[in-house]
Amino acid sequence: MKKKVLAAMLASLMAVSMTACGGSSSQENAAAPSDSAQSQAGTEANAASADGPIALTLWGAEEDQTLLGELVEGFKAAYPDQTFDIQIGVESESTAKDTILTDVEAAADVYAFASDQLNDLVKAGALLNLEEYADALTVAGKTLDDVKSANSAGSIEAATMDGSLYAFPRSGDNGYFLYYDSSVLSDEDVASWDNLLAAANKAGKKVGMTLASGWYNASFFYGAGFTTGLNDDQTTSIDWNKTSADGYTGVDVVKSMLNIAADPAFMAIADGDISNQLASGALVACVSGTWDSITAQEVFGDGYAATKLPTFTVGDKQVQQGSVAGFKFVGVNGYAENAGWAVLLADYISNQDSQQKFFEQRECGPTNVNLIDSDAVKANVAIAALAEQSAYSKTQLVGGKYWDPTQTFGELIAQGTLSADDDAAIQNALDTLVEGVTAPVE
Repeated sequence: MKKKVLAAMLASLMAVSMTACGGSSSQENAAAPSDSAQSQAGTEANAASADGPIALTLWGAEEDQTLLGELVEGFKAAYPDQTFDIQIGVESESTAKDTILTDVEAAADVYAFASDQLNDLVKAGALLNLEEYADALTVAGKTLDDVKSANSAGSIEAATMDGSLYAFPRSGDNGYFLYYDSSVLSDEDVASWDNLLAAANKAGKKVGMTLASGWYNASFFYGAGFTTGLNDDQTTSIDWNKTSADGYTGVDVVKSMLNIAADPAFMAIADGDISNQLASGALVACVSGTWDSITAQEVFGDGYAATKLPTFTVGDKQVQQGSVAGFKFVGVNGYAENAGWAVLLADYISNQDSQQKFFEQRECGPTNVNLIDSDAVKANVAIAALAEQSAYSKTQLVGGKYWDPTQTFGELIAQGTLSADDDAAIQNALDTLVEGVTAPVE
């Protein structure tokens, strides 16, 4: 029924738009449609839904609330003949999937999420197939092809499943690297975990990283040549309990992780709490992403710096720590009542102008190809570090069974439950991890 109403609305709208405008420009960041088109869109939208304002809910990260409020006001101004009731709620991109899948129908109409969650959200019907609702974008004077060409090929590929686009790319910086205080640490200090921790101990400071997360702790295994993958039946393949293609054993990698975690200068930090620990002044360096750049600048001041992740010791060799590369998307709930307007809102808060504001106010790395090539983006300290680390990063495609076992495994490392001298116990923990991750999808 929702699609039929939208189709009727857009058929009328498109007829009016063609008469009034004689066509439209094919630019991703096109200007708002003509007054007559906006008026017709508002009339049809109201007819298609309920009397009164168009009600929409929008979820985004806590640190983005102010900016999202500004963007919502801009969206309203773009359609002055339509009234809206848009409620903004707090939900981190990293936990969006877990919250949404608890009750998809009760979740927000429009929400931001990390790219590695797309598969599960699509399977649950929590994301609208944008190909089926592409006509809604005519109200904004653009096509879905305009959106695709305006953003990096990698971001569009990651937002696509079975040939259909399911989300609007908003940022291409969903990865991590090392922030540090260059007034305390030298280039040599931050080159390896051994040097980094020794320097931090000398300075009476800590180095922070999240270990209780399969997004972060996979970095050690990826660096040593281990893999994860998503099978056709949505189960996860993982080889961390074996020997990698580079010749390292999973046991040896875990020993390295345990030695790092046991160092007095290391601080295991809960997922999402890096910013608070930075603000406390306890850290001289930390593993995080662009979302913590503003806090890191404030804390480190003139010493603010960032670089690729350090190497870590495996046996008698130095191994470059890997990482996960990903994107942040804006999606439309498959159960959104006002789906057409939800598509327009999602597009608006992820278009070139909005990505520019996310970069300027939140230092988020854009996916828009015009912004990527701008001098300001290229000169950004955090984004430059992410680019440096990208040579050692992987796209992490895993099933839903991956996350809980890897979190539990990371907790064992962080808490020192395992001993670096007990190979058998480490191997048993790895076998348990792999068994849990590879379990059949229920």
